[in-house]
Amino acid sequence: MAISITPGYRAAGIGVATAALLVGAFSLGAGRGGSSPGTSAANAATVSATQESGRITVTGNGTVTGVPNQLTLSLSVQVNGYSVSSALSQANSAVRAVTASLTSRGVPATDIQTSDLNISPNYQDNNPIPTSYGVSESLTATLNDLAAAGTQIDAAVRTGGNAVSIDNVSLNLTDTGALMAAARARAVADARAQAGQFAAALGERLGPVISVSPVQQTTVPVFYANAASSKAGSVPISPGTQQLTVSITVVYAV
Repeated sequence: MAISITPGYRAAGIGVATAALLVGAFSLGAGRGGSSPGTSAANAATVSATQESGRITVTGNGTVTGVPNQLTLSLSVQVNGYSVSSALSQANSAVRAVTASLTSRGVPATDIQTSDLNISPNYQDNNPIPTSYGVSESLTATLNDLAAAGTQIDAAVRTGGNAVSIDNVSLNLTDTGALMAAARARAVADARAQAGQFAAALGERLGPVISVSPVQQTTVPVFYANAASSKAGSVPISPGTQQLTVSITVVYAV
């Protein structure tokens, strides 16, 4: 059976079909997050795919070397007496003398700190009764002038006499502002060099930085030969050098 469509109905049918296509296209665009006017659904999908860029993650290290500018001196005064009060009095006198010796040679009182005090009985031959009492007082002094540190230490020990003992000496690098800036710059340059090598090997173009995360900052003493203070009547001080290392993790887009 033949079916014929009059021109009027044919136009209406075409309009309905066109409207259906437009509605379908609009629904497809809305389902894919929407596309700008004049952008096809295929192009919108391609743009979305290109936003899923790859990443290269590297760890860069930067190391610089500096000369310590500070010495921390830990010393103690140890005295024995037949009574607690006599031992404590002797120890106090020795500590005052040592402190005065340091301050008179340029060490600020604010850089001298009491770090420990210990009083204990001494026994002999399993006798439960103490035969004497020992008193130990400790000081920590921060010496910021390494050229004078040897003389300061020598004077403190001589003033305290046999009651003084040196427990520890450490050299510190405190003026690190410029050094840390240089180490960070080297760490960034190292990270970029590594990322560029990986990108080239993969046939990709290195993109912008996505994130930077500091990993660690360390200071390591390096015992190179260095000029030591050798004035007469002073303890020779060799500052050596110390290495500062900065490590960062950098994520690049490709």
